[in-house]
Amino acid sequence: MVEAFLFAIAHMKKKRKNKDQISLFTMQPDGQLGALEYAHTDEYEYYMGQSVRGDDWRSRAHIGSVVPKKRWMIGLLVLSLVFFLFIGKTAYLQVLQGDYYQGLADGNRIRTYTIVPSRGLIYDRFGDVLADNQPAFALTMMIDDLPDDSGVRDEVLTQAAEFSGMQRTEIDLLITEHADAQFDPIPIKHNIPYESAMRLAIEIASLPGFGLEIASYRSYSSAIPSLSHVLGYVGKINPEEYEEWKEKGYRRVDEIGKTGIELTTEEVLRGKTGSYVVEVDARGNELAIVSKTDPLAGANISLSIDSSLQSFIERRLQEEFDKNGSSRASVIVMDPETGGVRSLVSLPSFDSNSFSGSIDAETYKGYLDDEDQPLFHRAISGEFASGSTFKLFVAYAALAEHIVTEHTSFVSSGGIGILQWYFPDWKAGGHGVTDVRKAIAESVNTYFYIIGGGFESFTGLGVDRITEYAAKFGFGDQTGIDLPGENDGFLPSKDWKEEYKGERWYVGDTYHLAIGQGDVLVTPLQIALGTAAIANGGFVVTPYIVEAIDGAIEGYEFDYSKKPVEELDEYAVQVVQQGMRQTVTRGSAQYLQYLSEDVAGKTGTAQTPGDRPTHAWFTGYGPYEDPEIVITVLVEEGGEGSSVAVPIARDIFEWWFLNR
Repeated sequence: MVEAFLFAIAHMKKKRKNKDQISLFTMQPDGQLGALEYAHTDEYEYYMGQSVRGDDWRSRAHIGSVVPKKRWMIGLLVLSLVFFLFIGKTAYLQVLQGDYYQGLADGNRIRTYTIVPSRGLIYDRFGDVLADNQPAFALTMMIDDLPDDSGVRDEVLTQAAEFSGMQRTEIDLLITEHADAQFDPIPIKHNIPYESAMRLAIEIASLPGFGLEIASYRSYSSAIPSLSHVLGYVGKINPEEYEEWKEKGYRRVDEIGKTGIELTTEEVLRGKTGSYVVEVDARGNELAIVSKTDPLAGANISLSIDSSLQSFIERRLQEEFDKNGSSRASVIVMDPETGGVRSLVSLPSFDSNSFSGSIDAETYKGYLDDEDQPLFHRAISGEFASGSTFKLFVAYAALAEHIVTEHTSFVSSGGIGILQWYFPDWKAGGHGVTDVRKAIAESVNTYFYIIGGGFESFTGLGVDRITEYAAKFGFGDQTGIDLPGENDGFLPSKDWKEEYKGERWYVGDTYHLAIGQGDVLVTPLQIALGTAAIANGGFVVTPYIVEAIDGAIEGYEFDYSKKPVEELDEYAVQVVQQGMRQTVTRGSAQYLQYLSEDVAGKTGTAQTPGDRPTHAWFTGYGPYEDPEIVITVLVEEGGEGSSVAVPIARDIFEWWFLNR
């Protein structure tokens, strides 16, 4: 039996006369392969091979199958599409995303570190250092250099916590908080003593990601704790602060001024950061410095504060606390001509050094739990009833509005009655015939009731004019001192009472306002500012702490403005000055008349809610003819102004006249 196999061998060789050649072959029983037929078609081209014997044809003949042209075209299209996709992806990665991936690659070998400049020093007005920088060691961690393997990383972090005496959770929290600070050294332990640092350096030598750096920490004059409210402190930047300051080059690992002058002059004290670029190996070890930009050190600041005076006042107040059992007080001493604050004492206080680097939880809790609120800067933020110190400005308003003259007198017989209400004088039986100078000197309530709210046929100022004139002296608004956290006090009005208390304004409300009681609230700094305006002849100054800057002042503006009281009445100012002088010669502050220089002043005793003791106030200035300083004293719940605040003021005046 002869079996024939028909093969069609496609070789796609060449076209001949636009026809495809076809060769047909048969396989003979003896294994010989030979040509059977030759043909041409329009669709296929075949290659006729020569006859071969046995199995040799398999090695020499190319046997294929018939492939439609349409399939070839589809295949070619698919191959072309894949090719162009590959080219496009390559272009996208190398051209459009080239910088990004180049950055990733460089991140593995090039790192840029920030050089934080030395922070500027803070001096008092005589050059005594109040805040400086002390060298110290710090244990740091760089997240990117921690092991990638989770097990190894966990072991490294556990050992680091053990060596540093920290809780492991504290380090984990730092990693979470600084997730975007891969190449920034994160301080995890500050102010490490030398001996401890040397031992720690040996222990962490085998811990990738951890290192020991020479850093600095802020050191404050701890001999005068009350300066802490003025100086403030620096601390680790928090997320909110970082969002505000990151555009100015701050990092999540940086420290920033938190309160006081450290905050208000942050950019001046910080200076300008530098940088250096280094090449590192895979383990983060530095191989070579590529480039470096030196930082610009922070500017030094001189304050208007007299630290010796501040220390004296602090000690004097503590003596008063020990004597009468009070525990909270504020004292302000300022130059009435320039607004320079010579002393700003708020007690109790705290130690800024406890916040340097980081504060321990126990100390911070102690501050927060103290009912006297040592962290509260009561001299500029505390709001209190002003007591009779407010009468100075009511007297000025009545004189300026021509409600009274310097000769207008009223009889004080112990108080006045309106229907069923009685408004007493502080002196039983009254003060007798009283003009404006005597009213100031002896703090005669009846006189101010009448000029404030009127009585019988006499028309007084009324609430609107009282608050209008008080605002001219700076009440009801911030003074503009270059410290954070200042409050603006409060001046009441008829509309306010109706809206918030649901009551109409009565004449009794005006009587209370006229003597500094009721709803009026002031800060000690506002009383000092108003007193300065009386002392200097009617000019409102801007109190300030920063007196000079040694270095760049970019980012800080001085504003030592001085402007006359709106529609100033110099005659009214002079009469008020004379009343304040009479307070010393024959009034409620006669304890001051034996000083080496003549001074003027006004006492105040302000009621407090409930049955608690009254606030003791004094405000005054000296020398009387050529004022150098204004002194404002407030001893909270200290008792009578004349018996508590005046002796403190006397000692301050005496110190000033002897030493300055």
